[in-house]
Amino acid sequence: MDELSRRDSLKVLAAGVAGLPLAALSSAEAGAQEASGAPAFRGQHKPKPLSFDPSKLKGLSEKLIRSHWENNYGGAVRALNAVEQRLDTLGKEKDLPPFIYGPLKREELIRTGSMVLHEYYFDNLGADGKPAGAVLDAINKSFGGYDQWAAEFQRTGMSLAGGPGWALLTCNLHTGELHNYWAYDHAHNAPTGVPLLALDMYEHAFHMDYGAAAAKYVEAFMQNVKWEEVNRRYTSALKAVELLRT
Repeated sequence: MDELSRRDSLKVLAAGVAGLPLAALSSAEAGAQEASGAPAFRGQHKPKPLSFDPSKLKGLSEKLIRSHWENNYGGAVRALNAVEQRLDTLGKEKDLPPFIYGPLKREELIRTGSMVLHEYYFDNLGADGKPAGAVLDAINKSFGGYDQWAAEFQRTGMSLAGGPGWALLTCNLHTGELHNYWAYDHAHNAPTGVPLLALDMYEHAFHMDYGAAAAKYVEAFMQNVKWEEVNRRYTSALKAVELLRT
């Protein structure tokens, strides 16, 4: 294939991917009911309901939370469904050039990351932000104290303020260690890293309430963390660490 036709093909594919949140989604949702391929390509993910009352958070409005859940998280779920079904279709074309398939695989990774991290994010909201349990002991041991951890976690978040990324408190199943990681574009984490606490630093997570004042959003987020859920994730991760070492 010559360079001109390759460039034209990429333009066509890019246009298709760019349109996923709009035109392609309705057809993908309709097609999901009829999908009969392998589970990896059926595109039948469904949004997970909020586990808390969004009208009762401190410093984060119900309007913001509902918009975030419906439009950004919900959009990621619908887009992932569309991508999976398109991969199924293209995968049946025996002579498909790899450079046509590659951008869709990138979209699959990003949309999956967005769906998963948003579910972690919403599930770790809805309480009073007071840390407790085994995860607090682990934080104290790993960071020299809760305050030291919180300062580093918030600093990590602010390094991404308004940009495409997340701040994640992570337990690494390989090392058993806790670290705060800078996670860019829904698609980055340490290998075998399991998120314990997820902070969305995209503008859509705070702009409606705080404009460009990302630091105020981070402060509000910390006041609403459901540490019971963070602790549950940590104790589950510890079990996985032990299993992997046996």
